[in-house]
Amino acid sequence: MEVHTICSDEENVKFIVEPENKKLLNTLPKIKVIGCGGTIASVGTNSSETAGYKIGLTINDLLEKLPDLSKVCQIDYEQVCNIDSKEMNEENLMKVYKCISVNLQKYDGFVITHGTDTIAESSFFLELTLDFTCPIVLTGSMKPASALSSDSLMNLYSSFLVAANESSRNRGTLIVMNDQITSGFYANKSNANSIDSFNGRQGYLGNFVNNELHYYYPNNKPLGLPSFKLNINLDDIDMFSKGDYKQILPKVVILYAHQGFNTDIVDLVYPHYDGIVVATMGAGSLPDEVNEYITKLNIPVVYSKHMDGMVPRVNIPKADNCFSAGYLTPEKARILLQLGIFSKYNYSEMRKSFRGVYGG
Repeated sequence: MEVHTICSDEENVKFIVEPENKKLLNTLPKIKVIGCGGTIASVGTNSSETAGYKIGLTINDLLEKLPDLSKVCQIDYEQVCNIDSKEMNEENLMKVYKCISVNLQKYDGFVITHGTDTIAESSFFLELTLDFTCPIVLTGSMKPASALSSDSLMNLYSSFLVAANESSRNRGTLIVMNDQITSGFYANKSNANSIDSFNGRQGYLGNFVNNELHYYYPNNKPLGLPSFKLNINLDDIDMFSKGDYKQILPKVVILYAHQGFNTDIVDLVYPHYDGIVVATMGAGSLPDEVNEYITKLNIPVVYSKHMDGMVPRVNIPKADNCFSAGYLTPEKARILLQLGIFSKYNYSEMRKSFRGVYGG
């Protein structure tokens, strides 16, 4: 496998992996890899350390350790950021969005390396805002690349196989980890430590056995999938990298309900945000006093939940500004609400967008 450097900027290095047999060039899919950091790009002080590690690798370092992919695809690379996913914010997410947007017609698929703590949020955002049929695969790892039995390299290798496979088209964003392929629209991290960390409540789409890719279902995106056009000037995002970033999406806060939860915290955040998501107790449960207070607010409020499951519409107040998140986690409900407010949706249109996930 040959590695050709095509950019001398070490902070935004690019290279392409091409097959030694040049006749294969016109037949192999071209995949762009977007590096964002995360545990997959981290190293510990020794091979037994699986916590307290630091970002220390680029995608170049990881690719050099992979099995030969020169008969699978051509690889072009861009390091958008190299951060712990707890640092993934709107600015970095918009850089990823731009990187894919301007390259959609140039590549057959994309692989994004990303920290697992917020990978589900990024996959959800990209699903809702990009118009695409090619595979967009996000991957990470639960153990740093330096650890014994790290899952990092196998997850990355598997992601290339998915992105380069024609049967991966028109399935939406995909999260590939632990030999499983999960819908990026519904996938959620359900365990903070285990390698098998992403749940498949809505079903895994496929898996790997001995390097073979097996899909269980025909090519389809999730039912009721809403879509949003950001209509922003992508050229402006370059300026933001100089530290001048101005938030594009509306401000939405998530509140976590508990015993004794009252209107004080709602009253505290209400003047400073454009919308509120409440991680309710159970399937939409909040104290009557809080429900009554929320119905009088002039901003949208989405009822989500702490745990797995959904919030039935009958469990929330019957008010124009109150919505059920359905199956969405608070984090994903926040993104959907942000996009609805950004698109100047009225309450009826917002409700319709949440109906796609059996909320509203």
